Amino acid sequence: MSTALDVVDFNKSCEEPRGKYLPLSGIPIYYFLCDNCDFCFSPEICAWSINDFETKIYNNDYVMVDPDYVDNRPRQNAEYLVNMFSNQKAAIRHLDYGGGEGMLSRLLREQGFDSTSYDPFVDKHITNEELGKFNLITAFEVFEHVPSVNELKKKLVSLLSDDGIILFSTLLSDGHIKRHERLTWWYASPRNGHISLYSNKSLSIIAEQEQFAFGSFSDGFHIFCHRVVPIWASHIIT
Repeated sequence: MSTALDVVDFNKSCEEPRGKYLPLSGIPIYYFLCDNCDFCFSPEICAWSINDFETKIYNNDYVMVDPDYVDNRPRQNAEYLVNMFSNQKAAIRHLDYGGGEGMLSRLLREQGFDSTSYDPFVDKHITNEELGKFNLITAFEVFEHVPSVNELKKKLVSLLSDDGIILFSTLLSDGHIKRHERLTWWYASPRNGHISLYSNKSLSIIAEQEQFAFGSFSDGFHIFCHRVVPIWASHIIT
């Protein structure tokens, strides 16, 4: 069960904390909150087709509301992974899920990693069989964009090898989204495609459904892994 939480304008974006406001669109976007786990979502946008997302959100103006996605974010994430796994790269087959045009994977390959990029909007015709299995899957700034977390979970699990881990980034909503209060959190921004917002409890439930362990390195960086952590990744688990 879920309860209506609040309504925001479609043009609410993640750039507002920087003082960059888009004109009001006049389109109301309703967010609901799960009564059990505090998962927050927009059912209207979650029902959109891929074409709707490409037309209304991931269009030529998207860079206005997420200027870091083109260059800064993939470079920072690639540097982070190199620092984390440079000594283990020979043991890793990596997939960057939701990798856009593939910049992060290109940077990792330059550092000697076996890395592949896959994005549901860019690589629509590539099948799981063509991709194969990976023991390191990253999903940076992906979870909050998906209309169905169950479909995302199913896809990631199907691509994960038995000794694999999933590293992903999304901000936790704990303390930012509260019942009976207005939805003012900057991260709840439909113009950015942020339509699925997770509490710690909701991510823990997702992990339990797949018999994964779940942990967080910070409020924004997390891990799903099998109960037995592979040796090559044991140094990041404390």
